[in-house]
Parts: sequence; structure tokens; C-alpha cells
Amino acid sequence: MSTPLSQAKAEFFKTLGHPVRIRVLELLADREHAVSELLADTGVEATNLSQQLGVLRRAGLVTARKEGSTAYYSLINPQVAELLSVARRLLTEVLTGQAELLADLKAEVEG
Repeated sequence: MSTPLSQAKAEFFKTLGHPVRIRVLELLADREHAVSELLADTGVEATNLSQQLGVLRRAGLVTARKEGSTAYYSLINPQVAELLSVARRLLTEVLTGQAELLADLKAEVEG
């Protein structure tokens, strides 16, 4: 694998490496949202949300449109939603395996 491609992938995953950005992408996976909806659903300050939306826009993951004074955001590519779904499944499998290991360890200690 070429170094530039590896670097691009690392930057892409770094973009995903913030809980607010993940939450925004999960919300947008369902449908377009107004900024006011995103504020309510994420529970973060407006300046923080604005900063995170800017990161997602610059990364080419979301797009914005204005309708009057309201800004609406949506995913540029539905494959982002698929990526988040795969990540959720992987995480579920990892955590399930860890829970099983923990149960085994507890059984050894108690037994």
C-alpha cells in the first residue's frame, strides 16, 4: 500500500475520531437535519457543533444548504452510514467477546 493512500486513510479515520462528529453522522444517516435539531440531539454548545460540522464539511462527508435563515445538513455519500453500521457491528462483537472473557475470568476466581 502506498504511503499517500495510508496517510489519506489515517486522516479520514482521524476525522471520525470525535464523539460529536460520530453522533452527527449517525443522525444524518437517517435524514437531513436542521442545525437546531442537531443541537438538541447532540446536547453540545452551538460553537462546538459548528466547529465539528466544519470538520465534517472540509472532509467531504456532509453538505449544507440554507433555507431562509435555517441551515440543513445531510450526508454527501450514503456509504458513510454503511461504514458506521459496520463499525457498530464490529464493536458489538468485540464487546461481546470481552464480556464472555470477563465472565470466564470471574468464574475462575469464584470457582
